[in-house]
Amino acid sequence: MQAAKLDKRWYVVALAAAVALALSLGVGGFDPAQAPVMGLVLLMVTLWGTGVAPNYFGSMVLFAIVMVSGLFPAEVMFSGFSSTAIWLIISGFVIGSSIGTSGLGAALARVMSRGFGSSYAQILIGLSLSAMLLGFVMPSSVGRAVVLVPIGMAMADAVGFGKGSNGRIGIAVTLAIACNMPSFAILPSNIPNVIFAGAAETTAGVRLGYLEYLVLHYPVLGMVRMALILAVVLRMFPDHVRTQGPTGETKPIAMTHPYRVALVLGVTIALWVTDTLHGINPAWVGLAAATVLLAPGVGVVSAAAFKTSADFGLLIFVVGAMALGQMVNLSGLGVHLGQTIEALLPLAPGRDFANFLSLSLMATVTAVFTTTPAVPSILTPMAAELAQLTQWPIKSVLMTQVVGFSTVLLPFQVAPLVVAMQMSGERMAALSKVMLVSAGLSVILVLPLDYLWWQIMGWV
Repeated sequence: MQAAKLDKRWYVVALAAAVALALSLGVGGFDPAQAPVMGLVLLMVTLWGTGVAPNYFGSMVLFAIVMVSGLFPAEVMFSGFSSTAIWLIISGFVIGSSIGTSGLGAALARVMSRGFGSSYAQILIGLSLSAMLLGFVMPSSVGRAVVLVPIGMAMADAVGFGKGSNGRIGIAVTLAIACNMPSFAILPSNIPNVIFAGAAETTAGVRLGYLEYLVLHYPVLGMVRMALILAVVLRMFPDHVRTQGPTGETKPIAMTHPYRVALVLGVTIALWVTDTLHGINPAWVGLAAATVLLAPGVGVVSAAAFKTSADFGLLIFVVGAMALGQMVNLSGLGVHLGQTIEALLPLAPGRDFANFLSLSLMATVTAVFTTTPAVPSILTPMAAELAQLTQWPIKSVLMTQVVGFSTVLLPFQVAPLVVAMQMSGERMAALSKVMLVSAGLSVILVLPLDYLWWQIMGWV
């Protein structure tokens, strides 16, 4: 029997491991506390970025190395298991399963398809607009994915897009991005934004207004960039609808207590939308909904359905990504990286376009090594110094972080992207390709346009 060929990407992983080992031994001039962390960052970025192995394998490697070496205590490495994000993901498994198994997703997909039109492009545009509108009322990227991904996959089934087809991948990628990326331009709509607003107020003394944030960022970073991403998806995954549209004959939908699920989902969304009024964390709202949907005799998700819908590997990955961000912060590596990047940038008074690009890309690059939620805590303390170098108002310097950390290169930087794609059941590599191409085009096309918008709005 012929031996299986070794994936060439493993050679890249081996090289990253060698560099990681060299850094941990003191090569490269890093602080002794930061060198091994930098090595592990490079190794994780390689493992997660190449997709040579499942994402959870990278996290397992990280946990094993750190715990055996004693680099960080268990309470740091596994703190993610007690975070609200994990419980929101677990709740998402149950809610998503209930939408699918009850037939509610298929029914909603049929209704939505009548409004979207019958072409592949119209379906992608309709789903994108639905996700973008939901971003204004639902403060959770995972929550939006929980609601829309099962509906999108049901819509893919309805128009004949089988598993692994371009059309199904296109719908999955579009929803993963639309449930996450435009929300970076809405202040309270995702975790990095909330961290950013808090850091700006506590560290730099700058209070961000909802409307000024929205007007500055949403027209370009929300709408223009989403349009660009749709064009990329249509180009990379072209397809056409294979079955009759909503005016043709339709097959009956198998329904199991859909009204019960609709009621639970309606109450859950209402509580998510009004979280600022009642103060209950969206994760605990989702947990309560999941408990009802799992309850014997009341819920619609059986034990067997829960086992098939729950993805423990995804939880391992998310906890690993959180742990990596904490390691970077606690070791001081994040600040060190930020200062190193700052020293390389051509920042100077009067060079506004160069300053805009430099500050934005500083946040983009930092997010690759620290994951996106960690960027504000690293760069915000540097805002006063950066404002002095550029002679910009400190609020303008702070706002470039949003331009930067919303320009995402790889899915692992933003855990909800991975969650949404896992829920779709399609391959992560497709999302990675779209993210890389879109990020490149964003730097070339979107950032210059955004700079022009900033000039019109009087921010530079």
